[in-house]
Amino acid sequence: MIEAELKARVHSPEKVMRTLENRATARVEVYQDTYYDRPDRSLDAADQELRVRTVHGTDGMSTLLTFKGAAVDAASGSKPEHETPVDASAAHAILRGLGYVPVIAFEKRCRNYEFEARNRKMLATLVRVPEIDGTFLELETLVDEEDVTDALADVRAVLAELGIGQDDVTRDTYTAAVIAQRGA
Repeated sequence: MIEAELKARVHSPEKVMRTLENRATARVEVYQDTYYDRPDRSLDAADQELRVRTVHGTDGMSTLLTFKGAAVDAASGSKPEHETPVDASAAHAILRGLGYVPVIAFEKRCRNYEFEARNRKMLATLVRVPEIDGTFLELETLVDEEDVTDALADVRAVLAELGIGQDDVTRDTYTAAVIAQRGA
């Protein structure tokens, strides 16, 4: 499946949050993300991602292993995504045992809203990363590759309904922003 997703800077987080809360109940979670790569950074060079995410929420804690392939849409950066639940300690040990190295780890504070719009299941996530300025909104839907263009049009339409302009959409990554902040 392809994660047809757009990420945008949010200038009025409270307003967007109120609008989303009219669509769905928020699920408040904290993500602890660790990104891995080969020592030669070949995953990054191929526009691929390998991540272990531990999610802390009101329902407890869970960990997901995620692999994202290269972007299938250059404008949005939408990627194929494969994800499965894992034991956190085992996943980290396995990846290190296979020769992968942790490149960066950081925390994301999220408010997730799952709802249906334009005949699609959508996930909107308001994100704050303590190390970087601003609030972001990720809006995604999972689709087959042949549906990416139409799905992204629907995602853009829902962003507009939430008061997010096209000029606010960004391809900047949290990983790059955290690396830049830590280097500052």
